Amino acid sequence: EENERKVFAPAYRLAPESPYPAALEDVLESYEYLLSCGYGAEDIFLCGESAGGGLVYALLLKLKEKGLPMPRGVIALSPWVDLTFSGKSFLTNKDRDPSLTKERLEYYASLYGGDALDPFVSPVFGNLEGLPPSIVFVGGAEILLDDSVLLHNTLLEKGNQSRLVVTKDMWHVYTLYDGLKESQKDMNKIRDFIKKIEG
Repeated sequence: EENERKVFAPAYRLAPESPYPAALEDVLESYEYLLSCGYGAEDIFLCGESAGGGLVYALLLKLKEKGLPMPRGVIALSPWVDLTFSGKSFLTNKDRDPSLTKERLEYYASLYGGDALDPFVSPVFGNLEGLPPSIVFVGGAEILLDDSVLLHNTLLEKGNQSRLVVTKDMWHVYTLYDGLKESQKDMNKIRDFIKKIEG
Protein backbone atom coordinates (compact mmCIF):
# COMPACT_ATOMS: atom_id res chain seq x y z
CA GLU A 1 0.00 0.00 0.00
CA GLU A 2 0.97 3.61 -0.60
CA ASN A 3 1.37 4.46 3.09
CA GLU A 4 3.15 1.27 4.11
CA ARG A 5 6.78 1.43 5.16
CA LYS A 6 9.20 -1.21 6.37
CA VAL A 7 10.31 -0.51 9.93
CA PHE A 8 13.66 -1.54 11.40
CA ALA A 9 13.72 -1.15 15.19
CA PRO A 10 17.19 -1.88 16.61
CA ALA A 11 17.32 -3.31 20.13
CA TYR A 12 20.27 -1.20 21.22
CA ARG A 13 22.00 -1.72 24.55
CA LEU A 14 20.66 0.25 27.51
CA ALA A 15 22.17 1.88 30.59
CA PRO A 16 23.03 1.28 33.34
CA GLU A 17 24.25 -2.17 32.27
CA SER A 18 25.67 -0.68 29.06
CA PRO A 19 26.37 3.06 29.52
CA TYR A 20 27.41 5.58 26.89
CA PRO A 21 28.60 5.08 24.18
CA ALA A 22 27.01 1.63 23.83
CA ALA A 23 23.64 2.82 22.49
CA LEU A 24 25.27 5.14 19.96
CA GLU A 25 27.61 2.36 18.77
CA ASP A 26 24.63 0.06 18.29
CA VAL A 27 22.49 2.48 16.28
CA LEU A 28 25.50 3.34 14.10
CA GLU A 29 26.04 -0.37 13.47
CA SER A 30 22.31 -0.71 12.68
CA TYR A 31 22.45 2.12 10.15
CA GLU A 32 25.55 0.66 8.50
CA TYR A 33 23.78 -2.72 8.41
CA LEU A 34 20.85 -1.23 6.46
CA LEU A 35 23.28 0.30 3.99
CA SER A 36 25.05 -3.06 3.62
CA CYS A 37 21.68 -4.69 2.86
CA GLY A 38 21.31 -2.47 -0.17
CA TYR A 39 19.10 0.27 1.22
CA GLY A 40 20.19 3.69 0.07
CA ALA A 41 20.49 6.46 2.63
CA GLU A 42 17.79 8.26 0.63
CA ASP A 43 15.45 5.35 1.43
CA ILE A 44 15.85 5.77 5.21
CA PHE A 45 13.93 7.97 7.64
CA LEU A 46 15.08 8.02 11.26
CA CYS A 47 12.49 8.20 14.02
CA GLY A 48 13.08 8.38 17.77
CA GLU A 49 11.15 9.31 20.87
CA SER A 50 12.39 10.85 24.12
CA ALA A 51 15.96 9.64 24.77
CA GLY A 52 15.73 7.83 21.45
CA GLY A 53 15.03 11.17 19.81
CA GLY A 54 18.28 12.52 21.19
CA LEU A 55 20.05 9.36 20.06
CA VAL A 56 18.84 9.95 16.50
CA TYR A 57 20.57 13.34 16.38
CA ALA A 58 23.69 11.92 18.03
CA LEU A 59 23.70 9.32 15.24
CA LEU A 60 23.48 12.08 12.61
CA LEU A 61 26.54 13.75 14.16
CA LYS A 62 28.36 10.41 14.09
CA LEU A 63 27.43 9.90 10.42
CA LYS A 64 28.93 13.32 9.64
CA GLU A 65 32.09 12.44 11.55
CA LYS A 66 32.50 9.19 9.62
CA GLY A 67 31.56 10.69 6.25
CA LEU A 68 28.57 8.39 5.82
CA PRO A 69 25.53 9.45 3.78
CA MET A 70 22.65 11.11 5.60
CA PRO A 71 19.16 9.61 5.77
CA ARG A 72 16.25 11.20 3.91
CA GLY A 73 14.58 12.78 6.94
CA VAL A 74 14.08 12.71 10.70
CA ILE A 75 10.95 12.36 12.84
CA ALA A 76 11.52 13.30 16.48
CA LEU A 77 8.91 12.76 19.20
CA SER A 78 9.57 14.75 22.38
CA PRO A 79 13.34 14.41 21.89
CA TRP A 80 15.66 14.74 24.88
CA VAL A 81 18.66 16.51 23.37
CA ASP A 82 20.11 18.57 26.24
CA LEU A 83 21.27 16.62 29.29
CA THR A 84 22.45 19.84 30.98
CA PHE A 85 18.79 20.67 31.78
CA SER A 86 19.11 24.25 30.55
CA GLY A 87 15.49 24.64 29.42
CA LYS A 88 13.17 26.93 31.37
CA SER A 89 10.29 24.50 30.80
CA PHE A 90 11.73 22.34 33.60
CA LEU A 91 10.37 25.09 35.86
CA THR A 92 7.45 26.50 33.89
CA ASN A 93 5.90 23.07 33.21
CA LYS A 94 6.98 21.46 36.49
CA ASP A 95 3.41 21.19 37.79
CA ARG A 96 1.82 20.51 34.41
CA ASP A 97 3.78 17.49 33.20
CA PRO A 98 2.06 14.27 34.37
CA SER A 99 4.73 11.93 33.06
CA LEU A 100 8.20 13.30 33.88
CA THR A 101 10.11 15.05 36.64
CA LYS A 102 13.50 16.73 36.45
CA GLU A 103 14.71 14.52 39.33
CA ARG A 104 13.87 11.35 37.42
CA LEU A 105 15.61 12.63 34.28
CA GLU A 106 18.68 13.61 36.30
CA TYR A 107 18.78 10.05 37.63
CA TYR A 108 18.52 8.63 34.10
CA ALA A 109 21.27 10.97 32.89
CA SER A 110 23.57 9.82 35.71
CA LEU A 111 23.02 6.21 34.64
CA TYR A 112 23.63 6.96 30.96
CA GLY A 113 27.10 8.33 31.60
CA GLY A 114 29.30 10.53 29.46
CA ASP A 115 29.75 14.29 29.68
CA ALA A 116 26.47 16.21 29.36
CA LEU A 117 28.26 18.80 27.19
CA ASP A 118 29.51 16.13 24.78
CA PRO A 119 27.57 16.59 21.50
CA PHE A 120 27.18 12.82 21.23
CA VAL A 121 25.37 12.93 24.61
CA SER A 122 23.57 16.27 24.17
CA PRO A 123 23.42 16.64 20.38
CA VAL A 124 21.99 20.15 20.51
CA PHE A 125 25.56 21.28 21.37
CA GLY A 126 27.02 19.69 18.25
CA ASN A 127 27.55 21.10 14.78
CA LEU A 128 24.09 20.58 13.32
CA GLU A 129 24.91 21.92 9.85
CA GLY A 130 24.08 19.76 6.85
CA LEU A 131 21.41 17.57 8.43
CA PRO A 132 18.34 16.18 6.65
CA PRO A 133 14.87 17.75 7.09
CA SER A 134 13.27 17.25 10.52
CA ILE A 135 9.79 17.31 11.96
CA VAL A 136 9.71 17.64 15.75
CA PHE A 137 6.65 16.94 17.92
CA VAL A 138 6.35 17.99 21.55
CA GLY A 139 3.63 18.52 24.11
CA GLY A 140 2.99 22.02 25.39
CA ALA A 141 2.83 20.74 28.98
CA GLU A 142 6.14 18.86 28.93
CA ILE A 143 9.14 19.75 31.04
CA LEU A 144 11.13 18.81 27.91
CA LEU A 145 9.31 21.39 25.77
CA ASP A 146 12.34 23.67 25.57
CA ASP A 147 14.55 20.81 24.34
CA SER A 148 12.43 20.61 21.20
CA VAL A 149 12.27 24.38 20.80
CA LEU A 150 16.06 24.72 21.17
CA LEU A 151 16.65 21.84 18.76
CA HIS A 152 14.28 23.29 16.16
CA ASN A 153 15.74 26.79 16.39
CA THR A 154 19.30 25.48 16.21
CA LEU A 155 18.49 23.37 13.16
CA LEU A 156 17.05 26.44 11.41
CA GLU A 157 20.02 28.60 12.41
CA LYS A 158 22.34 26.03 10.84
CA GLY A 159 20.45 26.14 7.54
CA ASN A 160 18.40 22.96 7.87
CA GLN A 161 14.71 22.41 7.23
CA SER A 162 12.77 21.86 10.44
CA ARG A 163 9.12 21.95 11.42
CA LEU A 164 8.13 22.19 15.08
CA VAL A 165 4.71 20.94 16.20
CA VAL A 166 3.81 22.03 19.76
CA THR A 167 0.46 20.64 20.87
CA LYS A 168 -1.18 22.56 23.69
CA ASP A 169 -1.64 20.83 27.06
CA MET A 170 -0.19 17.53 25.81
CA TRP A 171 2.29 15.40 27.72
CA HIS A 172 5.52 13.58 26.90
CA VAL A 173 5.38 11.52 23.67
CA TYR A 174 1.59 11.95 23.45
CA THR A 175 1.93 11.16 19.73
CA LEU A 176 2.29 7.46 20.55
CA TYR A 177 -0.96 7.30 22.57
CA ASP A 178 -3.26 5.56 20.11
CA GLY A 179 -6.79 6.91 20.00
CA LEU A 180 -6.02 10.52 20.87
CA LYS A 181 -7.26 12.94 18.24
CA GLU A 182 -3.98 14.83 18.69
CA SER A 183 -2.06 11.63 17.99
CA GLN A 184 -4.08 10.95 14.85
CA LYS A 185 -3.37 14.48 13.61
CA ASP A 186 0.35 13.95 14.20
CA MET A 187 0.35 10.67 12.29
CA ASN A 188 -1.17 12.51 9.35
CA LYS A 189 1.52 15.18 9.65
CA ILE A 190 4.21 12.46 9.64
CA ARG A 191 2.71 10.89 6.51
CA ASP A 192 2.59 14.30 4.83
CA PHE A 193 6.19 15.01 5.86
CA ILE A 194 7.43 11.74 4.35
CA LYS A 195 5.47 12.27 1.13
CA LYS A 196 6.74 15.83 0.79
CA ILE A 197 10.37 14.87 1.38
CA GLU A 198 10.12 11.94 -1.04
CA GLY A 199 8.61 14.29 -3.63
